[in-house]
Amino acid sequence: MTVVPDPLRQLSVLEPGQWGGCEGLQRVSVEETAGAAGCLYAQNAGFFNTESGACLGNVVSDGRMVRDSGGVQNAQFGIRRDGTLVFGYLSQEDVLDRSNPFEQLVSGVVWLLRNGEVYINQSLKAECDKTQETGKFRTFVDVVSGRTAVGHDAEGRLVLFHIDGQTGVRGMNLWEMAESLKSYGVVNAINLDGGGSSTFVINGSLASYPSDHCKPDSRWRCARHVSTVLCVHRRRCQPADCSGHGSASPVSTVTAAIKPAPVLTAVPVIPSTDAAHAPPASTDKPVKTECVCDHQCPCDPQTGSCNATLRAETNYTLHTAGRCLANQMFTLWRREEEEHREQPRLTERSWVLLSCSLAALLSLSLLLHLLRACRGAACQREPEGLDYSYVPLTHINGDAGKSDFQLDDSDSQDEIWAPFILCTRLVSLSPLDDVPPESSCQQMIQDLH
Repeated sequence: MTVVPDPLRQLSVLEPGQWGGCEGLQRVSVEETAGAAGCLYAQNAGFFNTESGACLGNVVSDGRMVRDSGGVQNAQFGIRRDGTLVFGYLSQEDVLDRSNPFEQLVSGVVWLLRNGEVYINQSLKAECDKTQETGKFRTFVDVVSGRTAVGHDAEGRLVLFHIDGQTGVRGMNLWEMAESLKSYGVVNAINLDGGGSSTFVINGSLASYPSDHCKPDSRWRCARHVSTVLCVHRRRCQPADCSGHGSASPVSTVTAAIKPAPVLTAVPVIPSTDAAHAPPASTDKPVKTECVCDHQCPCDPQTGSCNATLRAETNYTLHTAGRCLANQMFTLWRREEEEHREQPRLTERSWVLLSCSLAALLSLSLLLHLLRACRGAACQREPEGLDYSYVPLTHINGDAGKSDFQLDDSDSQDEIWAPFILCTRLVSLSPLDDVPPESSCQQMIQDLH
């Protein structure tokens, strides 16, 4: 059993798989539907055609009219916009009423408890027996099998009931289930699809023991693919402005600023219907402003949160597309960065070292030039205070002397001229008489030669 304290904001009737599942004649396991919707607890709900897969009865999912049974008389469970819980029989006018429309609605077969009393015999006379496919209506009621039901207690809490079983082997018949629910204090309850369809899921994982054998390996048991699902989720958006992100419209399936459901009490049957009602929880009018999130992101239609949780297939597709787009964007950014990247520059330390080195080289070059300039000036300046003068050799020997002592090779010429220059220098420097005159220098050179 699952007890839901605030059914208006905590329970939804889901189509199989996704929106449009009934229209598409889909049949999906409770695990898949519950996992995609983020259900805390979930169990199968309405009946379906086992051949075509079509949803049967009335179906309203989060304020959307999915299917109208056309007035076929079977037990109904619904939640109106003002928080009223409805169990029993409804006319088509009640189903289509827009003054206080249904937020959730699903059809079952057999009204189990009415105002705290077993109501099966009356249901056998009043209801359409073609919705179920077990066999004769009486057999459907009396046979033991897996069962699923929904009801409420005297405190206004919704009660989901599930029991494992296998048709004709184990489980409960509807009489036993009605008595069991009554013992738990349930006031009104209807029977939902059971047998092999009876499935219970907790946090997206199968928690019941299915009766159907798996295909192709019959050694195992597998959950049946079914139609609609009752989903218990976290409370919907409570603040009127959806936590600062705007208000929720009926189209987005969020009902904001609704008070918790009141204690349910049975009231006299309305002439146009035969159903147990609870008084409305609030007279607040539904808001009509869509939730708005930053960067044009969608808000969650269930909670009003900007951290929207979508169905599994949509989440996977968006996740894959997001990764692909992110990779493309990063690749483009890297390419643009490389194209506009400037050539590497020297660091400040490198610039300082290079500047110091160049300054040192320039200073050294300047110093060498200064030394060379000073040396050149000293060589050209005649020494002062000396009693000799520098006389080039050509002035002493004249052209005749140059012709007399020409030699064939430059090495011999250097050897001859060197003593002559020395002799001449001695004559000009020495005041002594024993130094040979310049005319004797030529004779000496010839003797040496």
